[in-house]
Amino acid sequence: MKIGRSLLAGLAAAAGAAAIVGAAGMKTASTAAPKAASAAVERGKYLVSVLACNDCHTPKKFGPDGSMQLDMTMFLAGYVDEHLPPPPPASGPWMIHANPHLTAWAGPWGVSYTKNLTPDENTGIGSWSEETFMKAIRTGKHMGVSRPILPPMPWDVYKNLTDADLRAVYAYLRTIPPVHNPQPDPTPPPAPPAGAKP
Repeated sequence: MKIGRSLLAGLAAAAGAAAIVGAAGMKTASTAAPKAASAAVERGKYLVSVLACNDCHTPKKFGPDGSMQLDMTMFLAGYVDEHLPPPPPASGPWMIHANPHLTAWAGPWGVSYTKNLTPDENTGIGSWSEETFMKAIRTGKHMGVSRPILPPMPWDVYKNLTDADLRAVYAYLRTIPPVHNPQPDPTPPPAPPAGAKP
């Protein structure tokens, strides 16, 4: 009987130790993924800042001294409809024009509007998979398959980022507040006058 009790006590102690070790192992496993995800998000945040994404994708506001500041209520939300007149045609040595927010650009390619990079499902990249995002940057095609991504977006430079860096940028963009902000489609350049030489 003593042996039976000792055996049961030993088994109970072993089971308890196994449960503690198992729980510790589970805790380690469950915290490893968030730490890795957090590191990727932090890397993505850094890359978005040094790649100057705000220069074109965040609308601007002007301070009392005329200084340009980012409108953080529209962080990376792209072009905001301002009912601007059509841009002047590209001509002469000054062939590129931009709106005051630097979110719409006109040049020989027509007019391009910076896209909403927030995770809004309908007007941003909320419905984009990581693969779609990476393919867009690698190919210079909207969603990786359709129309060309137009200037001034330097996709031909960004395509040289590593897969890990592009994944980090995507991971970070998924964490910013979604902003519902639709943009118009690009406007093609006007047709050249009849008889004009290319």
